[in-house]
Amino acid sequence: MSRIRPKAFVHIVYRTHRFDTMMDWYQKVFGARVQFRNEMLGFLTYDEEHHRFALVNLDLLDPNPKEKHRIGLVGVDHVAYTFASLRELLENWEHLKAMGVEPYWCIHHGITVSLYYGDPDGNQMEFQIESFSTPEEASAFMTGPGYTENPIGVEFDPESWLARVRAGTPESDFLIREVHQPVSPIRFSTPN
Repeated sequence: MSRIRPKAFVHIVYRTHRFDTMMDWYQKVFGARVQFRNEMLGFLTYDEEHHRFALVNLDLLDPNPKEKHRIGLVGVDHVAYTFASLRELLENWEHLKAMGVEPYWCIHHGITVSLYYGDPDGNQMEFQIESFSTPEEASAFMTGPGYTENPIGVEFDPESWLARVRAGTPESDFLIREVHQPVSPIRFSTPN
């Protein structure tokens, strides 16, 4: 099998104690528009992508003291890369797992299906597949009641999903998030 690679870099997420100031700055500097905002999270874009920047309000985050060294700090939270298909995302998961590299969080955000990995220094990255085929559909989901109820997502098992995809279940059956109740807290990578 040839090596599966992401098809594009898609967004970056920052942790901040100056949430409102940062939201304003990205709107001014990039001409970005707000896609979603609540007291804890803000998602902005300057093009057709559903978000290019996300901001996490650290003033509202109550981190686990054990992880405070990582998530309580201002700066980059994670960078995200998108794959061409759900099958490629899941086959890459299997390839990495065989090499001893496993995600710390498997989550269906609603706008994306995502696997989060941490490198040896604890830098976080998101490998994802888009849930919607058009930017308009993604934007509509982000402004709808399901996303307002749960902008974080619900966890999933990549092993069972890959088995179902290989058995012939259409990828489209996995992409639209039907459940919106949160099932887990936000997870963070910790260095090994």
